[in-house]
Order: sequence, then C-alpha cells, then structure tokens
Amino acid sequence: MILVNTDYISGKELEMLGLVKGSTIQSKNVGKDIAQGFKTLVGGELKAYNEMMNEARALATKRMVEEAEKMGADAVVNVCYASAAVMQGAAEVMAYGTAVKFQR
Repeated sequence: MILVNTDYISGKELEMLGLVKGSTIQSKNVGKDIAQGFKTLVGGELKAYNEMMNEARALATKRMVEEAEKMGADAVVNVCYASAAVMQGAAEVMAYGTAVKFQR
C-alpha cells in the first residue's frame, strides 16, 4: 500500500474511492505518568509520551490502511494525522486520507 501526503502519485492516474481513517486512544501507565510529570520540572524530552504517540500513529495508520484495503485501494493520498488530548496522559490519534485505485 502506497501512502503519500500529496494529492497525486507521479505517473499514475487515480480513481478516488473515498475517505479512509483509523484512530486509537493511547495512555501510559500511572508509574510512567508520574515520572514524566517530574521530568517537566527540569525540562527535556518526555520519552515515554514520545513512545506512546509513535505507537498511536503506527496503530492509527495500520487501521486506515486496513480500511483502504477493504475498499480495494492501491494507495492512500493526502494522508494527514490529527491528535487530541482525551485526559491527562491519554491522547487520541487519527490518520486519514483518500483511498485511490490505479487506473490500468
């Protein structure tokens, strides 16, 4: 499956199939949340949250691709990501784009 953040793929004519999306809500355990809270006092990268967001983006992307595959897509164009805090230490990540099929 080809994923791009442009509205075209060089050398391909595309048939638009429709919007596809994938999302997840992730959180870290309380112990890591407390440790990251202390980290904000001294500054620096919050590695546990960075890891959490990377995992969330990967899962949201996987779910978006699965939805595109069910539609018979060859690729997803205009791929975008959005995130929102759901509560302290938890975030929703959504991946979305347009499923397309290559015209033969």
